[in-house]
Amino acid sequence: MSSSVLSKKRRVSGPDSEVDSSWPSTHSVMFGAPPGPNSGMSKNKEMDIDESLYSRQLYVLGHEAMKHLQTSSVLISGLQGLGVEIAKNIILGGVKAVTLHDQGTAQWADLSSQFYLHEEDIGKNRAEVSQPRLAELNSYVPVHTYTGPLVDDFLSGFQVVVLTNTPLEYQLQVGEFCHSHGIKLVVADTRGLVGQLFCDFGEEMILTDANGEQPLSAMVSMITKENPGIVTCLEETRHGFESGDFVSFTEVQGMSELNGIGPMEIKVLGPYSFSICDTSSFSEYTRGGIVSQVKVSQKISFKSLVASLAEPEFVITDFAKCCRPAQLHIGFQALHQFCTQHSRPPRPHNEEDAAEMVTLAQAVNAQSLPAVQQDCLDIDLIRKLAYVAAGDLAPMSAFIGGLAAQEVMKACSGKFMPIRQWLYFDALECLPEHRVAFMEDKCLPRQNRYDGQVAVFGSDLQEKLGKQKYFLVGAGAIGCELLKNFAMIGLGCGEGGEITVTDMDTIEKSNLNRQFLFRPWDVTKLKSETAAAAVRDINPHIRVCSHQNRVGPETEHVYDDDFFQNLDGVANALDNVDARLYMDRRCVYYRKPLLESGTLGTKGNVQVVVPFLTESYSSSQDPPEKSIPICTLKNFPNAIEHTLQWARDEFEGLFKQSAENVNQYLMDPKFMERTLQLAGTQPLEVLEAIQCSLVLQRPQTWADCVTWAYQHWHTQYSHNIQQLLHNFPPDQLTSSGVLFWSGPKRCPHPLTFDTNNPLHLDYVMAAANLFAQTYGLEGSQDCAAVTTLLQSLPAPKFAPKSGIRIHVSEQELQSTSATVDDSHLEELKTSLPTPDRMLGFKMHPIDFEKDDDSNFHMDFIVAASNLRAENYDIPPADRHKSKLIAGKIIPAIATTTSAVVGLVCLELYKVVQGHQQLDSFKNSFINLALPFFSFSAPLAPGYHQYYDRKWTLWDRFDVQGLQPSGEEMTLKQFLDYFKTEHKLEITILSQGVSMLYSFFMPATKPQERLDQPMTEIVSRVSKRKLGQHVKSLVFELCCNNESGDDIEVPYVRYIIG
Repeated sequence: MSSSVLSKKRRVSGPDSEVDSSWPSTHSVMFGAPPGPNSGMSKNKEMDIDESLYSRQLYVLGHEAMKHLQTSSVLISGLQGLGVEIAKNIILGGVKAVTLHDQGTAQWADLSSQFYLHEEDIGKNRAEVSQPRLAELNSYVPVHTYTGPLVDDFLSGFQVVVLTNTPLEYQLQVGEFCHSHGIKLVVADTRGLVGQLFCDFGEEMILTDANGEQPLSAMVSMITKENPGIVTCLEETRHGFESGDFVSFTEVQGMSELNGIGPMEIKVLGPYSFSICDTSSFSEYTRGGIVSQVKVSQKISFKSLVASLAEPEFVITDFAKCCRPAQLHIGFQALHQFCTQHSRPPRPHNEEDAAEMVTLAQAVNAQSLPAVQQDCLDIDLIRKLAYVAAGDLAPMSAFIGGLAAQEVMKACSGKFMPIRQWLYFDALECLPEHRVAFMEDKCLPRQNRYDGQVAVFGSDLQEKLGKQKYFLVGAGAIGCELLKNFAMIGLGCGEGGEITVTDMDTIEKSNLNRQFLFRPWDVTKLKSETAAAAVRDINPHIRVCSHQNRVGPETEHVYDDDFFQNLDGVANALDNVDARLYMDRRCVYYRKPLLESGTLGTKGNVQVVVPFLTESYSSSQDPPEKSIPICTLKNFPNAIEHTLQWARDEFEGLFKQSAENVNQYLMDPKFMERTLQLAGTQPLEVLEAIQCSLVLQRPQTWADCVTWAYQHWHTQYSHNIQQLLHNFPPDQLTSSGVLFWSGPKRCPHPLTFDTNNPLHLDYVMAAANLFAQTYGLEGSQDCAAVTTLLQSLPAPKFAPKSGIRIHVSEQELQSTSATVDDSHLEELKTSLPTPDRMLGFKMHPIDFEKDDDSNFHMDFIVAASNLRAENYDIPPADRHKSKLIAGKIIPAIATTTSAVVGLVCLELYKVVQGHQQLDSFKNSFINLALPFFSFSAPLAPGYHQYYDRKWTLWDRFDVQGLQPSGEEMTLKQFLDYFKTEHKLEITILSQGVSMLYSFFMPATKPQERLDQPMTEIVSRVSKRKLGQHVKSLVFELCCNNESGDDIEVPYVRYIIG
């Protein structure tokens, strides 16, 4: 990506006109009028995809979909908060070009959600002001402006047209033109706490991939010869197919007619079986075979806007509100009529306007076709729509804008199932739980940047938002979006308010595709500092303090009792479970609300944690990821995931662990002692690796490194495979008479080194350079010289070894008790040079870094994995897929992040207001690809009971450690306190991993501790002094009741400061 975007900024000027921003006059559509300038639709040739920029998005969309994006020009009409959100997301996504259309000028109410408008922009054209700021997001996407009328010729230059906050009559006119001319249309609207989305992608849209999931595959164990044929898969894992899926077969032996047949439809019979076509005329099935899911394109049809308005199809966003889409469909039509008649939306929380809206809605309902007409109109819902319709909220724009932008990408690429065709969403539960007196007076505009939000919630909440103190953990994609939304809603923007954001990472190029607060010139800068500066530009009133700390026990002196007790809440924007669990524990301990969220490609989730009301994040966890068995990795891979993990392990062992062990051996006098105490064969493996690094394989020159790489190639891809086949010949049978090399065990074959094979040379070049780097030697990229050297080296000879045992299963591996010959260990120890003979020498361990294409790391992984895949006849993986799997990359796209953070901030409104009804809150899961939405009330915390007291995870015993006399409580006093006050006999008392007291301790230990202060016991047992920042300790208890029964009780907060 270019560091300058000025050359990419081109502008289409339109007739200058001052137009009021109220609905009817915001847009002017004159069909048949002279066309506006269209120089923006330049025929720029297809560009290569910048994988360093788009890498995370490529793992969501794929290369083909990205190429389609790069040929699509998009018009976005309406640059209020919703329009700018859609524009931001599709510009980050990398379409060919974007044109911004708006004839309105910026008003105070726009600043509630339009994050590229500043206070000094009031009165200026929204599109023209936003253009340079949007153009900075992606130098590959030209961003134009147009302020003229939307005439036929102008519209015909676009592949997709997006209308936002547009009157219905204009939507219908543009919609009819787009439908009849093959232009895809997205209509999006937000009115306070209610949003609407409509899609028309024409009568013949080709859908190439409905869900975006990786195609499934399974190993075949049997295929019957009948009509239809029944396929049974190995019972290692469920096949995962669904009826109606299409599959193809490879490597089937016997019934070879199936190999290479085009995709065939299946019917699932069970988790391990399904039926296919008529196989009665095929040969008998012998063994083997892989069945793979095939994505088959399908044609889908959309009705025009006018037709769909009369007979709509709805996507349900919340099944608890499944009747609302049809009600809101009528409500929005009534709202359009109201705005046309009055040239304004209904006044906020005004009963007169709400009553008129109800009358209009009743008339619309009466005139509707049976498909739309409601037997019972939801009057309360229509009134609430009228109450909030004048509002403009950043979180609603973020959610609907994220969805709309994803629909634009679907329209351009044919990837993922579009919304068919209407989506309505409301978050009316964000309104106060109890009716507020004089609400209309509190919602009047005040000519400031929060007018659009005050119109919905009133001025009291605005003042409360300004005073909030929040801790944001993480400044990546979700963190950037949260900061933007915080700034727009005014969180921490008033007196006494503050946002503290921490993130220890620096900005990388791949971040720019979705972390929209960063620019190319910010690469290598600190995320938290840069994000804080960027968000101050969005709202100068925000009070944000940036840190670069990792959250964890090591920073509890920073984020201590005082810090947490002053907070109003915490928002997580983290990328790992451990940090999430830690922050969850801190929020439970300090009884602070937690807003938790995450994304994975087009999937996203939100969880709200409210003290005493909901369970916590830790209350439920996903099952652990299934690991690959060691035996599979070492000797029996059957999938590219296995060979990639093996290659990663190779990298760690060869270029990191060995070097670290050598350095510890040379610098740590106790290293040898610790090593010899390791379990099993680990001492032998560690010392042999050090011997290789310091004695047997230590290189002196670049040529030595090439020779080592050449010999290691032969060890791994020829000799080890030959040894495996020596132990288990290809025709070997098991004790039950079945071929050993069958089922999941693929029979390998050794490779022969060939200097003309690019993969062989890639491996040697990468391995030799990495090996040289660990010794501080200079590497080389001269392939010709390396080839010449390799041609002079003799191929190492293989001789099979006897007595080599190869484990064939995890059970066999675990049941084997490894023994180490002590004399051999002594020989190894004496063969090593003593540290005093190696003064000044050290090795350089290499940390794997997947995103630097010049460091040979991914070159080694790709070559090592694909060579092993060739050994076992496994289809290879390209560099892109290899990086995803080996680098454990989390696919990400800006649209999902935007939508998820919108939902987070809707929950934030409820938390700040102090909602107390569990049903008011919403945990959510979304998948924009399907599209699928699930909203549910959080679960209440589970409760326990001792005696007649019920307690949950939010409860605890608070014990004042300091007595009125100033002296601290002793262990005896602590035990007596619980016996007297709570009728509990403590049997075990611990603090962290330190056991302070237990009934099974030798009698002398508790006796000597009974009269000691509690903090003194903690320091002695843990062998650590308490820090000055520590004002309380957490004790865990096991207790008996008066009957002597073991009972579960809360933890203790022991207060010492």
